[in-house]
Amino acid sequence: MDGAHAQEWARGPGDGTRLDAAALGADLGERATLVQFSSAFCRPCHATRRVLAQVADMVPGVRHIEIDAEDHLALVRSLGILKTPTVLVLDADGRVVRRAAGQPRTADVIAALGEAV
Repeated sequence: MDGAHAQEWARGPGDGTRLDAAALGADLGERATLVQFSSAFCRPCHATRRVLAQVADMVPGVRHIEIDAEDHLALVRSLGILKTPTVLVLDADGRVVRRAAGQPRTADVIAALGEAV
């Protein structure tokens, strides 16, 4: 399965799920945060890292945070992360507004950010 074509952006949990710097181990972006859950041997995770870093560099106030899923199992379970890469888009307050599993395309990430900023 080609992750780039299989990825779908879904709305966030809608249950008020918020993540903060303590949960993520890094500060949130001023306007939005792209949180990537990865694992060591995940090939699409490397490409996802490049895409998200590129978008974060292009869009002011957006930060990319990568989290090793295996090292943060409690967080992975609480968020219902089932595979890597999974990307969460957080708004400025840390609320999950979008999520997707699989390797994203740059245009899709930018469109998903539109809901957060």
